Amino acid sequence: MVKVMDINAGSSSLKFQLINMPSEEVITSGIVERIGLEQGNFEMKYNGEKYTKECPIKDHSVAVQLLLEALVDQKVVNSLDEIDACGHRIVHGGEYFSDSVKVDDDVVRKVEELAELAPLHNPAHIIGYNAFKEALPGVEHVFVFDTAFHQTLDRERYLYPLPLEYYEDLKVRKYGAHGTSHKYVSQVANEMLGNPKHSRIIVCHLGNGASISAVQDGVCIDTSMGFTPLAGVMMGTRCGDVDPSIMPYLCKKLNKTPDEVLDIYNKKSGMLGISGISSDSRDIENALFKDGDERALLTSLLYARIVSKYIGSYFVEMGGVDAIAFTAGVGENAAYLRRLIIDNISRALGAFLDEKANEVRSKENRVISNQFSQVEVYVIPTNEEVMIARDTVNILGL
Repeated sequence: MVKVMDINAGSSSLKFQLINMPSEEVITSGIVERIGLEQGNFEMKYNGEKYTKECPIKDHSVAVQLLLEALVDQKVVNSLDEIDACGHRIVHGGEYFSDSVKVDDDVVRKVEELAELAPLHNPAHIIGYNAFKEALPGVEHVFVFDTAFHQTLDRERYLYPLPLEYYEDLKVRKYGAHGTSHKYVSQVANEMLGNPKHSRIIVCHLGNGASISAVQDGVCIDTSMGFTPLAGVMMGTRCGDVDPSIMPYLCKKLNKTPDEVLDIYNKKSGMLGISGISSDSRDIENALFKDGDERALLTSLLYARIVSKYIGSYFVEMGGVDAIAFTAGVGENAAYLRRLIIDNISRALGAFLDEKANEVRSKENRVISNQFSQVEVYVIPTNEEVMIARDTVNILGL
């Protein structure tokens, strides 16, 4: 058995899981929050128990030390020597990385260089990596990139119709996001189809952030997020695709800077902006079905319409579709939105839900289409952590 530490380091947080491979059993998981603030929080789950601690956590090095000490103190491991490898989630790999890689100085330099494309994430990932590298000097590391799965897009699909030199000189292009989730879910969907040699799968990763991907024969050919994770479908607080001319119009009318309008696009739009209630689909659902709120209805209809249009366009791109897979917080749990989305496409694509199966809440992979549906419709809980652990073991040959 091999123990892999999965790490997702943010600017002020550090999420972790220790996973036994190849059984993919989660030994422990947790999070360190409020790093760099006056009082930090540490939480770890192990054997059904929750261990918590509040204390000042000056930086990521202190956070990692706190985590590693807790692993030994709580008898999760007898010794830190039991940790065989570390796998790190990295948001942006640019054009450098089309797959996960073993970390060396050149890899670190490239991830640092890409910080301007992911200023909130890439620098924090490197800080987390350095902290673990210092604390576990004998352990090898792997970087798993959110953008890597989408590096198979053709030029005609990743380029924007802007002057070509903006791509050549400034690397302005579609990169996509949630790639680790899209890769995992599309692989599971293909297994549920019976592992055919040829398959056409549309993955709907619908969480607070949301993206759709078209996966043909295991290869991503298109995805909805773009140069940044703001593009594509409507999300919890993000607007998704809007007319670019709205930006200067709002700047002028509201007397705001482009950065201030961009903040509105990112944090005050989407479900929150349309509903005026919440960015959480559960709150929208309650307002709709308990109170009959008209804006909650409008939000749900608009969200479903936008997602279904992407599904339709990917159906055309792939010349058909064998399976549609819903995943992430909204995709896995919001049965009413799944119903609205599938209703929108049913006449064109011949996709129909089993209403009882759609209403089931479960953490299991499941079929929610009925026997008359020409397209399989699945709910597949995403598991990016397992994907990171798999890649780590495979790349290091463990």
